[in-house]
Amino acid sequence: MSGLFENWLHKLVQALQQRESYANIIVVDWMSLAHQLYPDAVNHTKLVGIETAVLIDWLQEKGNMSLKNVHLIGYSLGAHVAGFAGNYVSGTLGRITGLDPAGPMFEDVEAHKRLSPDDAEFVDVLHTYTREALGVSIGIKMPIGHIDIYPNGGDYQPGCGLSDVLGALAYGNIGDAVKCEHERSVHLFVDSLINKDKESFAFQCTDSNRFKKGICLSCRKNRCNAIGYNAKKSTSKRNSKMYLKTRAHMPYKVYHYQLKMHIFNYIHEQETTEPTFSVILAGTMNDSIPLSLTV
Repeated sequence: MSGLFENWLHKLVQALQQRESYANIIVVDWMSLAHQLYPDAVNHTKLVGIETAVLIDWLQEKGNMSLKNVHLIGYSLGAHVAGFAGNYVSGTLGRITGLDPAGPMFEDVEAHKRLSPDDAEFVDVLHTYTREALGVSIGIKMPIGHIDIYPNGGDYQPGCGLSDVLGALAYGNIGDAVKCEHERSVHLFVDSLINKDKESFAFQCTDSNRFKKGICLSCRKNRCNAIGYNAKKSTSKRNSKMYLKTRAHMPYKVYHYQLKMHIFNYIHEQETTEPTFSVILAGTMNDSIPLSLTV
């Protein structure tokens, strides 16, 4: 569900078919309603969601389909379409995945007017483009699922350089300017489908700064979770914010290492030398370059 039949859609469908060969995959076509002025497209999300709910109810009645086996996946505006579908269906859906749900006109609104944890048994959300410009974020910043995962802090994605964005804007191509980071959510989900042996894990943390300081790298008490298709619902959690780092290209998985040093503040009065630290990671295939550490 997105309203835009772009290249990523075919990759997503193909990856789903490859992973779940017995699944029935339905693509919601609402391009004519999505390709309008943004406020109009936003207003159409509820209508499309209701119509999707009608289809699901029909499949449930005529085909004896179990709602717990229904998994809606929505990108950008399509994430909120999925939310409305879950809100209006007769029963409770099994799962909804929101891929960088749209932010403008959805940020800070009531739960029934956007995707929320109430819309399915399990709602997981990937936030990849929450950086603000003129007070507006393309992707929604607030947590709106049972788990909300912010790769690379959610505001910057490796490989989506500022020069690329500025270049696209200079040529008037706003779509390309936002596409890389906004669409990264889709590619992270596709990655989780096709690279089963390279699962990426996110860690529960109150904010991005604490995660960057290495405070939250623990899996104790269900504090970490796989991202994308392999994510699992944690008992009774809502709006659980989780973070991880990724690479710039698929497979996106990186390993998170934590190095702890205890430094004692013992400095002679005449000493003015600033200490520097670096570390080299030794692996079976190769060693890393010296990595500088900030004290």
